Amino acid sequence: MAAAARSSRLLLLSSRNGRGGGVLAVGCFPGLGSARHRQHQHRTYSGQDVFPTTMVRLTSIIPGQAGSIFSHVGDVIQGNPVHQRLPAWQNQQIVFCSTASPSDDVTVAYQNGLPVISLCLPSRRERCQFTLKPISDSVGIFLKQLQAEDKGIDRVNVYSTDGTRVASSTGIDVLLLDDFKLAINDVTYYVRPPKRELLSHEDATNLNDLKTLVQQLYCTLRIEEHQLNKERELIGRIEDLKQQLEPLEKVRLEVSRKAEKRTTWVLWGGLAYMATQFGILARLTWWEYSWDIMEPVTYFITYGSAIAMYAYFVLTRQEYIYPDARDRQHLLYFHKGAKKIHFNLEKYNHLKEAVAQMEKDGTILFKRMVEKVEAEKAKILTCKKSLEEENRNLLLQVQHLQEEQLRCKVNQDGPLSTSSFVGKPQ
Repeated sequence: MAAAARSSRLLLLSSRNGRGGGVLAVGCFPGLGSARHRQHQHRTYSGQDVFPTTMVRLTSIIPGQAGSIFSHVGDVIQGNPVHQRLPAWQNQQIVFCSTASPSDDVTVAYQNGLPVISLCLPSRRERCQFTLKPISDSVGIFLKQLQAEDKGIDRVNVYSTDGTRVASSTGIDVLLLDDFKLAINDVTYYVRPPKRELLSHEDATNLNDLKTLVQQLYCTLRIEEHQLNKERELIGRIEDLKQQLEPLEKVRLEVSRKAEKRTTWVLWGGLAYMATQFGILARLTWWEYSWDIMEPVTYFITYGSAIAMYAYFVLTRQEYIYPDARDRQHLLYFHKGAKKIHFNLEKYNHLKEAVAQMEKDGTILFKRMVEKVEAEKAKILTCKKSLEEENRNLLLQVQHLQEEQLRCKVNQDGPLSTSSFVGKPQ
């Protein structure tokens, strides 16, 4: 019994005899016991001749067949007539039990022009259909749908028939051109999609032209809505960035105010230094010493000032101009103050650039909308003028037709008689 329970494969042989007698032989693969006949004779046993030349050896009995086998042996012992059957393999039914998944577990069919892949999910063991779009969907989208539908799927991939893994970016229309393998966890399914006729070059070109026409029509009908949505999106993003920029802007203004104050003090200090220098030189020239002594001193002071300006150019690569020098000094004080309070200048500059770019985009979008409105107005005016011209032409045609009708009527009535105008002779 233990040997039968540990067996991996089972072969059941059952007779197709119409009498429905008990099972005479149970055969199986090596490792499983069998009940067989030593001699195959077509004879009838009586109650007095029990097992004269035939021996039945039961080495192992399957639990499900024990009752029929022992009932058969009982009939033999009691003398009931028992007919032996030759083991004709053509009249036997063979049942195989295997762990391999059948090839039809995954099926592909077309419904309403869309491919529908039907397969059995591993967790709940129920079939599920996945409707895919041949052009827009890809293998990666299909695999994500599988994992989203059944959380028990850990690994899922698609392979070609030669074992090459199919990329996730491959389109569904390309995948369904040939057979492929679908590997879900440890089970591999062989999928045979139905063959479909490929489009000819002319049909494919017409299809591409149709797609382009639909896209142009969609863009034409949705352009105004798209522009309005884009404008709302830009306004929302600008407001969000301005909210983030507001506290930084307050800190920047405070640091800039302090730097401006210090720069102003430096400018006034320079003026005070020059005035003091002028007073000292005047005192030394007219009161303390003479001009002959102070002239070389003033010359060297002037030449030293020229050297200082040239040194400024060498260090800053800028000419010494008062507005530029003032701005440079202001920036130096500003960065020093920002560093002291740990002000994030990079974030501030990034936000300012983003706001400026979005405002520029908004301006361009507004100009485009204005241009579109002007173009629509011009088109409406052109249509109005053309309609007025057509109405004028129609009026002229109506007048011409009325004149023709009147002329035809006069011709049909004939010329007027002169007797109606001339009286009878006296």
